[in-house]
Amino acid sequence: MILLGAGAGSAGAQPLSLYQNEAQARLHCAGDDVVWLDFHTRRYYAAGQARYGRGRTAVFTCRKEARRSGYRRSIFGRR
Repeated sequence: MILLGAGAGSAGAQPLSLYQNEAQARLHCAGDDVVWLDFHTRRYYAAGQARYGRGRTAVFTCRKEARRSGYRRSIFGRR
């Protein structure tokens, strides 16, 4: 697990819990959806989207944590 701050200048920012595999993220995110977080685009992808689980600049995390840290849902690639 990797913990990152939400960014400089964010008041009350909470750290992100980041996981390299989906199974670890599911254990941590009980009651929340697991998403694929892309650092480069600052977007997250849900299961079923074309880019979910792909890319070198991304990891798994909880949807609520991603939203609190300023990441936005990708509207592209929904299957």
